[in-house]
Amino acid sequence: MNHQINIEQTVSELDTILDVVRWSVSRFNEAGLYYGHGTDNPWDEAVSLVLQLLHLPQNLPLQTGDQLFHSRLTSVEKINVIAMILRRVNERIPAAYLTNQAWFCDLPFFVDERVLIPRSPFAELIKNKFDAWLTYEPVTILDLCTGGGCIAIALAYAFENSQVDAVDISSEALDVAEININEHGLAERVFPIQSDLMTALKGQSYDLIVCNPPYVDAEDMDDLPDEYHHEPELALAAGEDGLDLVDNILRQAPEFLAEGGWLFVEVGNSEVHMPIKYPDLPITWVEFENGGSGIFAINKTDLVEYWHSVQH
Repeated sequence: MNHQINIEQTVSELDTILDVVRWSVSRFNEAGLYYGHGTDNPWDEAVSLVLQLLHLPQNLPLQTGDQLFHSRLTSVEKINVIAMILRRVNERIPAAYLTNQAWFCDLPFFVDERVLIPRSPFAELIKNKFDAWLTYEPVTILDLCTGGGCIAIALAYAFENSQVDAVDISSEALDVAEININEHGLAERVFPIQSDLMTALKGQSYDLIVCNPPYVDAEDMDDLPDEYHHEPELALAAGEDGLDLVDNILRQAPEFLAEGGWLFVEVGNSEVHMPIKYPDLPITWVEFENGGSGIFAINKTDLVEYWHSVQH
């Protein structure tokens, strides 16, 4: 297919935002795309992508209603949007990488292929300030496996008096995190640190440790849709059962949790392996109102007692 000819023909036949969105949805359906990086259906994906490419706020339709969708586009706008839609279709690139923007906790973040696109149910916990677990506002927080820093930054917004350490093993991911920290004006409260889990944090103590580590097991890695292969494998793959890092996190956490502190870890679909590997670990699985699963919570006291019982 000659995309330039295709673009020219399509430009002449589409007029409004609604025309372009409808055309995009048809192309997405025709190509059988996968959604899982911020949207879960072709219509929302198309609307989000088109509005971003037109430099329009995502929430603008809430203010304008259907009027916005009947706005006519210039030829240049149509050429740019259609070319990007075709990249989404032909290269299976997630929309957030095409626009270098993702949203998490209602906040905008810069993303590229050095980091995962944020999509964690941790957003709901952060918005609720972990109110079912925390009895006091945390002052020191660790975001382990921070990637682009989205969770760390959202935590800093939620807990305005806190200091957040944003830790990752990948220097490339931390470069992206630093961009986001600076864009949000949080360089004095959110600190990017390169470390293999907690090995570089000796002497630190945290009221709250949040971790969204790689947790995709070998079977799921083999079955991932093409879109996920644009994301860094280092941030996804975690061995046969998806729990390669979780064991080290559980072993290291007691040393770094303050008295009364809590650990929250996301393990996604690898939740099914947890009872097999840790049958007596007294964890609580978080229940979400807005969808999502696979995050467990445990406090320092219970974690210390668990390891003591296992070793004796």
